[in-house]
Amino acid sequence: MTAVANNRNAPHGRIALPQGRGLAIAALVLVLAGCNATGRRDVAGWRGATTEERHPIVVDRKEVILDVAVPAGSYGMTHAQKNDLTAFIRRFKQQDSGGILVVRAPNGSRNEIAAMRALDDVRRVAASAGVGGKDTAFETYYAGKVASAPIRVSFMRHAAVGPECGEWPRNVGRDPKNMVYQNFGCASQRNFAAMVANPRDLVEPRGMTPRSSERRDTVWDKYVKGETTIADKDDEEKTQVSEIQGGG
Repeated sequence: MTAVANNRNAPHGRIALPQGRGLAIAALVLVLAGCNATGRRDVAGWRGATTEERHPIVVDRKEVILDVAVPAGSYGMTHAQKNDLTAFIRRFKQQDSGGILVVRAPNGSRNEIAAMRALDDVRRVAASAGVGGKDTAFETYYAGKVASAPIRVSFMRHAAVGPECGEWPRNVGRDPKNMVYQNFGCASQRNFAAMVANPRDLVEPRGMTPRSSERRDTVWDKYVKGETTIADKDDEEKTQVSEIQGGG
């Protein structure tokens, strides 16, 4: 940087400064600029982002497990265990996770024979609940010398994880720009993630269910026979706009 030497030779509109003082002022400007760079800035992209972009909901898959206790020497599942398993399978079907029901039986444990008897009950309960074949997978796991290793029934389901809220880095009551603050909309997103019935709906839409064809078949049958397709109405359902009749 070259400062102007004196006022006599300075062009119009410029201030002549001694060379040493000009360099000092230039250095001070650079220092102040560096200090401003470390301060808080308003990022336009973040400020203009939607609530979903600032506080996204993460959809993950988690394993849901039901352990069926099988004491050594027992003969199959109890009535209460069958009810619990039926309710568990009902949850599996409601999740619409697109996965399978995994049944793991213990191997090498002291109750292995009893577990095999109980496994037959698991098959029957699953079949009666409408789950079987390609919807189930039977596996074994090594249980060592455990006296009463359980039969483990599990499936993977979608889980919605809401954002972590509570970030208040500055006083929102003193914002002359009245811009969106950092925590805005976070609580709504977290509550929505906790209340959603099927988190898979946040990933992709559900498949369409079959159409109801009862009325369609009736109308089409009348059309083929040449009959009127209008539904019959009672006298109480008929209305008259006006009692005035036209005439010449």
